[in-house]
Amino acid sequence: MPRVSRRVLSVVVAIALLVACGSHVDNSRVHLAAPTENTTVGEGDVFTMQIIGENLPQEYQIAPDGYVNLPYVHRVHVAGLEPQEISDLIRKRLIEEKILTDPSVLIRVREYSSKHILILGQVARVGSYPFTPGLSLVRAISMAGGFNSIAKKDHVNLTRKTKTGTKTVVLSVDAIMEGQSPDVLLQAGDQIYVQERIF
Repeated sequence: MPRVSRRVLSVVVAIALLVACGSHVDNSRVHLAAPTENTTVGEGDVFTMQIIGENLPQEYQIAPDGYVNLPYVHRVHVAGLEPQEISDLIRKRLIEEKILTDPSVLIRVREYSSKHILILGQVARVGSYPFTPGLSLVRAISMAGGFNSIAKKDHVNLTRKTKTGTKTVVLSVDAIMEGQSPDVLLQAGDQIYVQERIF
């Protein structure tokens, strides 16, 4: 092989190696709107209710029509309400119907089945997964069984709905796993797409 061709080949190989080793997306340069916290409840969500001083069942699931059956007040429409709004509504009903005079009602959401994230691409199990407050990108990938063998871990698309529209950014999960970048908090409705490595 001529000396010039060998030199060109060496340069090409060196560049390819540099690209392969230094291909991490710089997550610090990615501009993504902070996740918005939406704690309203919906169909299938499960919450606990405690009325201080009353020995009642504590766990309730919201029906497809947005209603839930509760002790004393029976059917109550709660879909679209925040936990504190549910608490206020039940307290008001208990007083209006002269069941209790000054009840303390505590509501805590145990499971948000109505809120999901979507994970597609090169993971073990693509699909829709329940969203829980505090869910991060790395944890979400783990829920999907982790990356498969052809995943491009440093090119993961995250699509998020914001007040101004939909935005997609490219993130490096490798950089997060290696401690070079903080994990990314998700919000309900986020879509994750793991790109495929080109060999």
